[in-house]
Amino acid sequence: MTQQSIFITGGGSGIGRATAILFASKGWRVGLADVNACGLAETTALLPARMASAYQMDVRDREAWVTTLDAFVATTGGRLDVLFNNAGIGSGGPLAETDFAEIDRVIAINLVGVLNGARIGHAYLKRTPGSCLLNTASASAIYGSSGLAPYSATKFGVRALTEALDGEWAADGIKVRSIVPSFIDTPLLDTGAGGSNRSIRETVTGAGLELTGVEKVAEAAWAAVHGDKVHTLVGKTAHRMAFAARWMPGSLRKRMRRTLREPQ
Repeated sequence: MTQQSIFITGGGSGIGRATAILFASKGWRVGLADVNACGLAETTALLPARMASAYQMDVRDREAWVTTLDAFVATTGGRLDVLFNNAGIGSGGPLAETDFAEIDRVIAINLVGVLNGARIGHAYLKRTPGSCLLNTASASAIYGSSGLAPYSATKFGVRALTEALDGEWAADGIKVRSIVPSFIDTPLLDTGAGGSNRSIRETVTGAGLELTGVEKVAEAAWAAVHGDKVHTLVGKTAHRMAFAARWMPGSLRKRMRRTLREPQ
């Protein structure tokens, strides 16, 4: 059997790195894409020899998408079993105090970057029977998260795109799935924006929400690719938010109203 392959954006750290390690351990060839050359080198060093190819790439660059995917499938005999749209950035703080440049950057990377990957990746996935587009959403896509408005909006968009393409691409034999992790314990959470001194980590923990390890998310990615659920929830926070959004929306609404008023 020809070796299966996965192409992972945001492969230089966090979820992307953990997923690369897991899939490589199961014999898959891995393509890693990231803007961070140092992160790519670090991830590649953690994988078995000759199991990975690394590409410095910005998901906002459509020409780079084509060039990079062409280069990767040239190493796999034309196979692309999974395209993992995972690259993303965090942004925290009150929307009214957030720079427009920051809003534009979050939307361009977290949502337009995913749309680019889906639109351009479709042709490659279609050539591989049983392939899958996997997108990283977030618990912020379950209920809008106070203090994380631009980020939350992009993740709602990723969730909607996943559902739409699950319908559109069924006839092409392409599965479309998302993982919906709780807030992940990575350096991404230490960033902030909008003139706020509060990091995303502080916003999340101030709201009483738990953080989830990247290894659990990688396991969920494997399950999502091989399962039939459109969305795979990961971690206690994601499951609790999904339950509250369905059965106790008033309670969740009150919690979000308190989030930015929590003591720093």
